[in-house]
Amino acid sequence: MKLAYLDCIGGIAGDMTLAALIEAGVAESELLDALHTLPLSGWQWRSERVEIEAIYARRVYITHDEEQPHRHLSDVLEIIEQGDLPPVVKQNAGAVFTRLAEAEAAVHGTTPDRVHFHEVGAVDAILDVVGACWGFHTLGVERIVCSPLPMGRGFVDAAHGALPLPAPAVVELLRGVPTYGIPIQGETVTPTGAALAVALSHRFGVQPPMRWETVGYGAGHADRPLPNLLRIFVGESTDTLQTPAGDWQSVVQIETNIDDATPQQLGYVMERALNEGALDVFFTPVQMKKSRPGVHLTVLAAPERADALMNLLLRETPTLGVRYSLMNRRCLERDHLRVETAYGVVRVKRAREGKRVLHLAPEYEDCVALARQHGAPLHAVMQEAIQKARESGD
Repeated sequence: MKLAYLDCIGGIAGDMTLAALIEAGVAESELLDALHTLPLSGWQWRSERVEIEAIYARRVYITHDEEQPHRHLSDVLEIIEQGDLPPVVKQNAGAVFTRLAEAEAAVHGTTPDRVHFHEVGAVDAILDVVGACWGFHTLGVERIVCSPLPMGRGFVDAAHGALPLPAPAVVELLRGVPTYGIPIQGETVTPTGAALAVALSHRFGVQPPMRWETVGYGAGHADRPLPNLLRIFVGESTDTLQTPAGDWQSVVQIETNIDDATPQQLGYVMERALNEGALDVFFTPVQMKKSRPGVHLTVLAAPERADALMNLLLRETPTLGVRYSLMNRRCLERDHLRVETAYGVVRVKRAREGKRVLHLAPEYEDCVALARQHGAPLHAVMQEAIQKARESGD
């Protein structure tokens, strides 16, 4: 499996991503040919190799006419759709701008479709996002992992005036993402860079097991006391469990043994953990010291939620410590189908391996509501929902 690891030494921005991808092997002339298929005019491109702390990196300059329309999400998506680009590039670029619109909407108290893109709707931002998505696709990257993101402090001038750093849209984009502060005055993670990292990365954390084939350094434009670089490693996975079949994910397993908590406390902790992003929570009876019956509490979570959930257990249970370990899990592809039954509409979860459907599971709450409404046996509602899903053939 071809992997890319985004090592955000000095942060991440759209132009830094483009520059690093060119250094990692993307043909600059072919990239420009792809970008010129977009219905955008009045922009100029230049790139050069620069030396940053004795490291040679590439820096990209995109300039454009001063007057830029304030585009909506639909405008940007239409520009992307009109480009002569592979479908996966259009899909990924659209996902990046959708995440940007959602973040801007949360900041300004509106809806994504009504957001006025200012800086992130300009020509250079569109070229950055589309170019990055095209570059990853051209290199054959199947999975992206991103390092934790370094956050600078201070203020940045924007269309809405001076904004505190990290910019509010960046804060929204990076909810649940591992970050850390660095002693830098300035913008280390731009909204475009944050959206690229969040929309395209499969997870955040340390570099996965891989065999490097190429590495590229992309330089930012600000001079700083720390290297203002993004480093992208591209290579093959060396994890023997990583295969193209299925969706491989990393999970953290958090555990602790407890013999002095009430059932009410444990039930509350389970509810809180699930609400705070745990993938699963369960209790196993164990025999503890001094012949005391106890429970082995296990929480499964995405790596970026591990700290919050460990803090929850330390605060809300009598435990004096928790254990955690990083694991891999293989997941089937999943989607939902709405089927019409004699009792009403039921959502059915489908688990796939490629195009083959392996499992069908009606949504429990849908079936319970219909069973109560019609006075029908629950198993009858569930069985009909499964049968209708099988007959759909989608």
